Amino acid sequence: MNRSRDRIIRLVDQDSVIISYHARVRMFERNISTDDLFLAIRVGEIIESYRDDEPCPSALMLGFIRDHAYHVVLGICDDHLRVITAYMPDDEHWIDARTRREKE
Repeated sequence: MNRSRDRIIRLVDQDSVIISYHARVRMFERNISTDDLFLAIRVGEIIESYRDDEPCPSALMLGFIRDHAYHVVLGICDDHLRVITAYMPDDEHWIDARTRREKE
């Protein structure tokens, strides 16, 4: 996963990032700036990867914005990143910020 993380950071540094409309709406609702989002991605860690996703493999990253845990879902395409959404992990779906609850 380190290679994927390095690639993610490189694409952010190259400004090769597309933020989806859905992600923009969620960022607005959650008061997340683009700078905060990019910082969370740069210092975050990949906690799940979805290599078979289409049209690009994707990953769930855990990052922190103003001391709060956030998840950022990214499509990792050949020449750009696509930010799919950003949200705070909730107790209903997550044991902690890194551990998903099993479905009942």
